Amino acid sequence: MTTTPTPGPLGRFNGEPVPAPAWFEHAVATPAESAFVEVANARIHYLRWGDRKRPGLLLVHGNGAHAYWWSYIAPFLAREYNVAAIDMSGMGDSDKRPQYKMDYYVEEQLAVLRDAGMFDNAEPPVIVAHSFGGFVTILTGALHGDKLAGTVIVDSPVNPPERGEQGPPHREMRPHRIYPSLTEALARFRLAPEQPCENDYVVDFIARKSLKQVDGGWTWKFDPAIWTRFSIGDTAERLRATKCRIAIMRGEMSVLLPAEVGDYMFNLLGRAAPVIEIPQARHHVMLDQPLAFVAALRALLADWNHSVPTRRI
Repeated sequence: MTTTPTPGPLGRFNGEPVPAPAWFEHAVATPAESAFVEVANARIHYLRWGDRKRPGLLLVHGNGAHAYWWSYIAPFLAREYNVAAIDMSGMGDSDKRPQYKMDYYVEEQLAVLRDAGMFDNAEPPVIVAHSFGGFVTILTGALHGDKLAGTVIVDSPVNPPERGEQGPPHREMRPHRIYPSLTEALARFRLAPEQPCENDYVVDFIARKSLKQVDGGWTWKFDPAIWTRFSIGDTAERLRATKCRIAIMRGEMSVLLPAEVGDYMFNLLGRAAPVIEIPQARHHVMLDQPLAFVAALRALLADWNHSVPTRRI
């Protein structure tokens, strides 16, 4: 017997745009430069905001996500920084690959930093990365931290041994379903891992940017083959090997990075790196509490870089 999938959080809106507050509408309307850079035979897409002469700040999305997850965050940071948000290969508007490796994702980060002019500034860039993007950034910090001013790892759990392996599970590759209408596709959109989110307008915005039109209807942009053969690697060892300043951010209500995992990461880092908790946020911190996230990030970055004006913190 075939069952009808349960609608996701946007199902009740029947494809209509979700009303958003003025601050959000203003942020996503802020113009961004769209650019591509080639890395290992794949074109990697990124968005960029702000003055290229300012210190660099790279924003990195999570599993199956894309650069537009940062479209309502980046404009607040572009007041003081040259900000870019990457689409990692196989996701967003970047090319797919025959095979995905952590080393490719590290090189993609470096390529965007370079192409966006972030290595041309006297102050090295900072990378802020969520979820799976945080695992990539931990490796970038271990291998190339001497080129960075710091990394901010947002709800990317480096688990103690008793909690088991982190990262998305391996799965059999199944092609994406094609939905006959945008309305039906939006109704099937879910966060992964699933969680409630009070800000339906944010979910609606990122869902629309997660879809593309194809013959027969609409489907998801990300490559379903990414997780068929992929290994995150030893994140604990890489975290300890970080060669630059590092901070951990976690959602107060996150099921992936609860307080005890934050304590474990704090100890791995020699009890010297801050672990910042965003109140009333779950795993998708920037969706749950976007303005609190911006405020915490601004304060952290201002403390790291006293040369950047802090008038708006």
